[in-house]
Amino acid sequence: MVVSLDPSPRAAGGGGFAFVGRRRESGLLRGALQHPPAVVLIEGEAGVGKSRLVSEVTADLVGQGGRVLYGSCHPLREPFPYGPVIDALRQAGPYLPPAPEMSPLAGVLAPLLPELTDHLPPAPADVQESGAERYQLVRAVRAVLEACGTAILVIEDLHWVDEATRELLLLLARDLPPRLGLVLTYRQEELPPRAPVLGAAYRRPPGTSGAEIHLAPLTKSDIQDLTAAALGPRATHALGRILFERSAGLPLVVEEDLITLSEQGHRGYLSVEVVDPVTRLGQAVVPRGLREAVSTRVRGLSAQAVAVAEAAAVLAVPTAEPVLTQVADLDPEQGMEALMEVLGAAVLRENQPMQYGFRHALAQQAVYQTIPGPRRRRLHERAIAALRTSDSPSLVQIAHHFRALGDWEGWLTQAEAAAAQALALGDQGTAAALLHTILAEPGLDEDVRTRVALALSRTATYSVEYTASVAVLQRILSDPQLPTTTRGEIRVGLGLILTSQAGDPAGIRELESAIDELGDQRPETAAHAMSHLALWATFRGRPAAEALAWIERAERAVQASPDEAARATVHANKIAVLTQLGHPKVWELIDHLPREGRDLAVLRQTARALYNAADAALDLGHDDRVGALLEQSQELAHRTGAPHLDAIGRILRQELAWYSGAWGDLEAAYASLFAQVQDILMLEVEGSLVLGALAEARGQWSQALKRYTTARDASDYAVWTADAAAGIGRVRLAQGEPETAWAISAPAADSLRHGGPWLRASAVVPVAVEAALATARPESATKLTRDFERAIEGQDAPAATAHLHLCLGLLLRDDDPARARDHFDRARATFQGIGRPYPTAQAAEHAARTLIPTTPHRAAQDLTEIDEIYRHLGATFDAARCQRTLRDLGEARPPVGRRSYGEQLSPREQEVACLLATGATNRDIAHALFLSPRTAEHHVASVLKKLGVTSRHAVRDALPTNNP
Repeated sequence: MVVSLDPSPRAAGGGGFAFVGRRRESGLLRGALQHPPAVVLIEGEAGVGKSRLVSEVTADLVGQGGRVLYGSCHPLREPFPYGPVIDALRQAGPYLPPAPEMSPLAGVLAPLLPELTDHLPPAPADVQESGAERYQLVRAVRAVLEACGTAILVIEDLHWVDEATRELLLLLARDLPPRLGLVLTYRQEELPPRAPVLGAAYRRPPGTSGAEIHLAPLTKSDIQDLTAAALGPRATHALGRILFERSAGLPLVVEEDLITLSEQGHRGYLSVEVVDPVTRLGQAVVPRGLREAVSTRVRGLSAQAVAVAEAAAVLAVPTAEPVLTQVADLDPEQGMEALMEVLGAAVLRENQPMQYGFRHALAQQAVYQTIPGPRRRRLHERAIAALRTSDSPSLVQIAHHFRALGDWEGWLTQAEAAAAQALALGDQGTAAALLHTILAEPGLDEDVRTRVALALSRTATYSVEYTASVAVLQRILSDPQLPTTTRGEIRVGLGLILTSQAGDPAGIRELESAIDELGDQRPETAAHAMSHLALWATFRGRPAAEALAWIERAERAVQASPDEAARATVHANKIAVLTQLGHPKVWELIDHLPREGRDLAVLRQTARALYNAADAALDLGHDDRVGALLEQSQELAHRTGAPHLDAIGRILRQELAWYSGAWGDLEAAYASLFAQVQDILMLEVEGSLVLGALAEARGQWSQALKRYTTARDASDYAVWTADAAAGIGRVRLAQGEPETAWAISAPAADSLRHGGPWLRASAVVPVAVEAALATARPESATKLTRDFERAIEGQDAPAATAHLHLCLGLLLRDDDPARARDHFDRARATFQGIGRPYPTAQAAEHAARTLIPTTPHRAAQDLTEIDEIYRHLGATFDAARCQRTLRDLGEARPPVGRRSYGEQLSPREQEVACLLATGATNRDIAHALFLSPRTAEHHVASVLKKLGVTSRHAVRDALPTNNP
């Protein structure tokens, strides 16, 4: 009896075995991809069937009109920017419109995708630096994928991905084209411990579907089904059991065993004496699993075919026939025949057009490990010789073979050259991997160690995810053999990232140490650190003289330098310092910053200066300047490859939206930002401050306090802590806890007594003054106000000026209402001139309340108008406060909710419903609407009943879409 499999070519080749045991996983993957945009992460060990799952599901979707682009990562790949993604895009031609209809952004890819010449615009000519080109490539990739329409991008084996491609995929996953599905497969065990697969924590943005699928081995029942589908009635339970035991449930190993049984059966290996495949598999003496299956198949080949298989195992990557033939030491005719034999035996396959390799890394490793040492050495030597004859030698692969031979000097030379080649091609990821490997070697020459460490530190600065850059730079600095000046250069990069992106004061110590290490040897780099210390001094509330001293020192250091970029860096930081100090001539300096030119380093400093100016302008109250400054900064950030500036620019735009009264989309906008822009401290703090203020305006005290506390605890940056203290103090005052408000706001206000920070965090001062007055501390309130007045005198800071008038009005409110009203009116006019409707209304309310003792009717008229402004903004608590005062004056609107509204929500119930939809508690609602707890409970119950829901968490979805 001879056992055979389904004789179809697909089954014989191992590609047509039944697809079993993956119903749940298939449903998850299919469901996500049918609702783009979608991101699906598929994790599983080698051979578990990740590729098969993707292939089966995407084949179904292709049958329904979907488009699939495949790319894969390799452990030993050619240096090529974003290689796996570019490989996938090569397949996009049939789905793209003609070049004139494509986004100009896509032209950046033209040199990398000559196959798509008819579909891509010409490449731009203004990108000169690898950092800028890298960022533009990211945008170009997204543009091409968006032009593909409804499509799926599959990138396999992400555990082998280079850093640049990983970052591209992370950015893409955070901002997918609307009709794209992204599928990523990987092995968790191949990643570093606790390392996220995308290099940083990832959360799907709102509106993006997806799944995280763990693919476990098949069960014994699944293996039995697979065997029965292949063998029919000849698939015994005993055979299924031994296949399961040998494979541990890995379908790849089962399929290899089934192919081996089929080949043995056709060749007569199962003779009359051995008719039972169970007996045949049970007699195996070599280790179980894939190595046995592959080795058994290779042993059945001719000597020439074995030589080609061993050559492929040593080369380790898909390779052309001439190279395989040369490494196998065959003549061209023998090489062709041998290659045909290994292809026919399914030992190798054509992975790419005219490129041949193993079906998977496990098979390559199984063959490699069976090659005797002396022969393996000779194969590596021939591989080096063959690769060197190429028109464009793969230095990465040549370095790999030198290392395998134990030739340390040869490997070091080739590895450095390979890293330089990768950097020249814009492949930061491959370069970084090679440089890390070199630095890990003991006994490096000092010159080599210095050169490599500097190169690696520069690649780290290209990362959007600052945590990865910090880890790289700290590892480099831990090397005790680094020369002092080299250590200083690298330490500057670390200090800049820690302070600018992480908000970590440890960066200050790094910069100060770096200045000492650099001495007079690197004046430009030292000046960069000095000017940044000036900037940081203003952030942390240090005296203005300290910041200006650092700037003067930096300017002296670069005064005679021919390095234009270094001078631009110092000048950009000088502008940032002067802006924060409210210097009146700073806007003239900003107007003269260069916006055009071919030196991208200089333009990048302009982009940074413009962003810093926009940030300071918003704090100072020059809101009318912010939009234009941000627009210019972000345009230059795109042009020069500065993604971090673009990201923080988007964050600042949301703060501007809050001040301008555009509150409708704030929560959705921040949710999107939190998903897309992670690990940036500014987003955590600024987002918490704005969302806390929004909750405060709605009377959601617990949520507001949580947000403000998050902002306060995230950083000790003086401006942020003061703003957070102001928010907490306002909430405590509204809750009738003035002592707590004073305990929070007074220390924060006291920390701003050095000039600069007063201007940027002035909102805390009127809160502290009001708390002092409410706790019988008039002397403290007066002294704080006078100190504030002296600190901002003559400064160009409209917001601080408005806050000063609020303080003066509060001091005079009880003893001289007329003068108090004048100050409140001046605060209102200043806020109105700035363009901030919410504090404008609050200052007007203060002014109106001074009229209540003498002209209550006029006060009521003003409060009625102010109430309308609050309602329009969505400031529920402020509106309710006005209504309560109007009721006390006998001038309130007709009581809401008195007439029958049937099943419709009354006006009061609409207010309650809106608060419920934002997560407000009953206590929050009572405070916000000035209701008793019992009345609030009654309204909540009524809202739930009328909306037909049983849970307060369901209110948001049940509200009409046009509800405020």
